[in-house]
Amino acid sequence: MKRSKFIFMALVLLLVVNLCPGISSAQSGPEINTGADIVSRYVWRGTDFWAAPNIQPSLSIGYAGLELGVWGAYTLANNTEETDEIDTWLSYTYNIENSVSITVLATDYYFPNTGIKWGNFNDYDNDDGPGAHTIELGAGITGPEAFPLSVFGYINVYNDEGNNAYFQADYPFQVKETELNVFIGAASGSEDNPDYYGTDDLQVINLGVRAERDIKISGDFTLPLSVSFIMNPNIEVSYLVLGFSL
Repeated sequence: MKRSKFIFMALVLLLVVNLCPGISSAQSGPEINTGADIVSRYVWRGTDFWAAPNIQPSLSIGYAGLELGVWGAYTLANNTEETDEIDTWLSYTYNIENSVSITVLATDYYFPNTGIKWGNFNDYDNDDGPGAHTIELGAGITGPEAFPLSVFGYINVYNDEGNNAYFQADYPFQVKETELNVFIGAASGSEDNPDYYGTDDLQVINLGVRAERDIKISGDFTLPLSVSFIMNPNIEVSYLVLGFSL
């Protein structure tokens, strides 16, 4: 019942925010975005998913603050274990006049190599076993240009016995031609499902900095190159991840 209420409240919030007069942007039409990141290893919220190069394509369509997208992660190693991932999200961002924005979103996490069929939406306690999808709700606020701090919170509301939650703060800034982003993230932990974030109580699991700059390849083509230094203080591990975007 608690999970059903979360889902219902999120859907109502998305609907109300989009229908309220005066809060839709003046965007003239839908915008379709495609892209791909290639990273030296896949680290998510301080958790090392795969210690091998990973390609992460994305496709999304946005209109009037709403965005529907899909994002994938595939290892480039010669291995097909349970590491492939396809996430689908629906979000709404409301831009306030002073450049502050508020975002609400719902994300479906799906791992195709687990052997569970895509159409299986069982909850974790189903008699036939858990399904292939974990649903997460999130919300956050991004500050104005003068102080662009963003704070987001997320909670699993379906197919996670522990209803694990995660919170992250980011602060981007620029030094000459390099864009930097410092971040800190903490997991609520769960005694019912501690494996999700590797903790059964509140712990900082994601701390670091990401640097990105454009590398000029030719007169009209630049390649965004990034380096991320990530620490997980909870398990006392750090990672250095190289990435570029297409």
